[in-house]
Amino acid sequence: MRLPTWLAHHLAALRALLVFTALAGIAYPLTMVAVGRLPGLTDRADGSIIEVDGHAAGSALIGQSFTDADGKAVPRYFQSRPSAAGDGYDPTSTGATNLGPEDVVDVIATDPDESRQSLLTQVCARSRAVGELDGVDGRRPYCTTDGVGAVLAVFRADGLTGPVLRVVSVNQTAPATPFLPGYAGVPVELAQPGQDYRAAGATIVPVRGDAPAVPAVPADAVTASGSGLDPHISPAYARLQVPRVARERGADPAAVERLVDEHTTGRTLGFMGAPGVNVLELNLALDETFPPR
Repeated sequence: MRLPTWLAHHLAALRALLVFTALAGIAYPLTMVAVGRLPGLTDRADGSIIEVDGHAAGSALIGQSFTDADGKAVPRYFQSRPSAAGDGYDPTSTGATNLGPEDVVDVIATDPDESRQSLLTQVCARSRAVGELDGVDGRRPYCTTDGVGAVLAVFRADGLTGPVLRVVSVNQTAPATPFLPGYAGVPVELAQPGQDYRAAGATIVPVRGDAPAVPAVPADAVTASGSGLDPHISPAYARLQVPRVARERGADPAAVERLVDEHTTGRTLGFMGAPGVNVLELNLALDETFPPR
């Protein structure tokens, strides 16, 4: 007896569902678990957890912050790069900020909870903070001295042309001092919360300033990785921190720099990516070699 067409189609779909459930839902996961139990792979499959005195100190694959209860950097430790994953290095919220190079204007709302820093201001603030922490020049192009994006909203008589009528430093509010006293002969004003100067017809003009072309603070010190979980920093950022860490631990800077070199890994397969320094592993080696005073 031939089955009705609709029933034959449903039975075929059911068979396909059962076959792919067995393959993709049972066989494949069990195969991956078995592969993860092979010698040499067990540690990685379990998350590459690093233990100290029988307690988990963290994962070699996921970064973490070395800050105090107030979120301030602990000076005796090397600091990780910023993270945009949740509140920082949250594996359940991994991801980037999705902010691009044209994100230069802060959202300054009357309600602080609705305000948002632009990518430029985030970079400027981080660079200034790193400069203060490590005693280097934290200035960057297009940043003000108080750590926000140096961006003007310029109003002209005829929109894009004509005499300048009004100029606003869009990322600075009272009680700050405008990073430029004047522009094209017009005094620079501070921004007012709740104002959208771009929508009001202003031209957005970033101002480079006199910061060095190559900032002293490396890029990875002021930007998050794509995943927000990268446990590595660049060798340049690690070396920038050596004098501070050595001073805080009463150690020879040359000895601390040797530790950095020992924990620097090369490019993957010799040509992919860039050299990096695993911050957790380096800080654990620091605690072992130069215990905190």
